[in-house]
Amino acid sequence: MVEQVEGFYDKIVGDTGRLRNLLSKIPGLSGYMERGRRREADQLLRDTITGRLEQVRLDYSNVFQTVGRDIFLAMDYSERLGRADNLLMGLIGKIKDAPVGYAGFFSAIKVDAEDLARLYAFDEQMLNHTDQIAAEVATLTKAVDGGTDIAEPLTALTNALLTANEAFNSRQEVLNGIK
Repeated sequence: MVEQVEGFYDKIVGDTGRLRNLLSKIPGLSGYMERGRRREADQLLRDTITGRLEQVRLDYSNVFQTVGRDIFLAMDYSERLGRADNLLMGLIGKIKDAPVGYAGFFSAIKVDAEDLARLYAFDEQMLNHTDQIAAEVATLTKAVDGGTDIAEPLTALTNALLTANEAFNSRQEVLNGIK
């Protein structure tokens, strides 16, 4: 998975045409262009992550519907299932709406190249969290379809979602220069 992630940035950096080569020879402009390419890579990666999480949410909605058909399961687990769904929706929204690290001339928050690299690393880490969440949804689906107890898989999913949300929240700390 990490190999694919590293390819995003390399793909964007490797896309140098004649104009880009000419512009890179202007003093000070190459650093600006580098930051722009990192921002593009960051946006591409976050779009990929949100796309995967939206697919996971579709899979999770099938679980939710299956549990809803059994009145006893629904009474026991609807609140916990709803909480996990809210965590998943919130995570998708945070990732989708997160700033790409841009800092305009008059912005209060300035993001340098080192911070952009750290933001990119956070976003790479989110791919691992996405895989974990998908695995937990698959385990929960298997338990629901097999008629086995869903308490443990649901707890594991909720914990994975809480961990992913916490990890993504630390991204804003990098933007604010706290971390």
